[in-house]
Amino acid sequence: MTTAATAATHAERTAKDFTVHYGADPDGLWAAPGRVNLIGEHTDYNDGFVLPVALPHAAVAAVRRRDDGVLRLHSAQGDGAVVTLDVAGLTPGGVQGWAAYPAGVVWALREAGHPVGGADVHIDSDVPTGAGLSSSAALECVVAVACNDLWQLGLGAAQLAVLAQRAENAFVGVPCGVMDQMASTCCAAGGALFLDTRDLSQRQVPLDLAGAGLRLLVLDTRVKHDLADGAYAERRAGCERAAELLGVRALRDVPQSLLPQALERLEQLGADAELRALVRHVVTEDARVEQVVALLDGGDLRAVGPVLTAGHASLRDDFRVSCVETDLAVAAAVEAGALGARMTGGGFGGSVVALVADDGTERVAAAVADAFAAAGYGAPRAFTAVPGDGARRLA
Repeated sequence: MTTAATAATHAERTAKDFTVHYGADPDGLWAAPGRVNLIGEHTDYNDGFVLPVALPHAAVAAVRRRDDGVLRLHSAQGDGAVVTLDVAGLTPGGVQGWAAYPAGVVWALREAGHPVGGADVHIDSDVPTGAGLSSSAALECVVAVACNDLWQLGLGAAQLAVLAQRAENAFVGVPCGVMDQMASTCCAAGGALFLDTRDLSQRQVPLDLAGAGLRLLVLDTRVKHDLADGAYAERRAGCERAAELLGVRALRDVPQSLLPQALERLEQLGADAELRALVRHVVTEDARVEQVVALLDGGDLRAVGPVLTAGHASLRDDFRVSCVETDLAVAAAVEAGALGARMTGGGFGGSVVALVADDGTERVAAAVADAFAAAGYGAPRAFTAVPGDGARRLA
């Protein structure tokens, strides 16, 4: 797990590396975390509810303003090259690879009328990539908060998140919802972010895991199947089609009490079983978010476990975004004593989050590793997630 000491070392290293690559000191240092979603998967682009927490892992950026309209980007996780761009010439689809995410933020800010100019940027991220933990949102949000400070834009955390989402949607071309960016900018230490993705109203729900003798164990399967991006877009299009058939703005507007009638109506309209299953997942998942929030508000953290496992079954059977590796990780974790577990993120690989007792963390992690070895899969990575703060200036 990332500690305060290692976070400080991370920031110090980022500042030093900036000087090595650009020959000058940065104007400042900023950090934006990845996230793990406790519950509420594939609900954000349906105007629904989500409940993420910020990870201790973060993208750290050292940034210095430039006055010549040149944007230079370098990543410690990249190929060593500095990507040089003209901010006035930034266009959607015009930048490839990791650099599209920070460049897209500069484009989105400028498109929104904010006077952002050139900059030298060095980014060093320890958010695992391809793990469903929002490494891309961390890249976007750390640049967004840096620009906000350096150009004194006066934008709030939610405004920055929306612009970062626009960068990913319109510039990079990924049709993500707003949860990842909102988590990266708005989460607070010791809590989970209860977010209504329709109006962006939010509340920090206390998540005192240590006080309850519990831990949140993240199990990164280290796999990502190729169909993920296309299947994500297909699921989103299916949800939008179902909402249109039902005559509602979004599936969030179908109450759980009327779900049977909604499914019957879709069948009458000729919707196939797969489309109806998408609706069933979204409606029941929104209800699960509200159920978990009520349990956390009541201090009954242990009762959250079975809700997580039920959420995974819905993602596996109705939304069909799980895979054999995440299914195995969930089953092995629960069998080893986890109170509950589910895949987190877009699916088709990535990570599983498990709620475990303090004294069961090593046992659960070992059981999942043993199950993967027996199945011939590569070793998963396990770490505990302590809910942390959102994007912020470090120096």
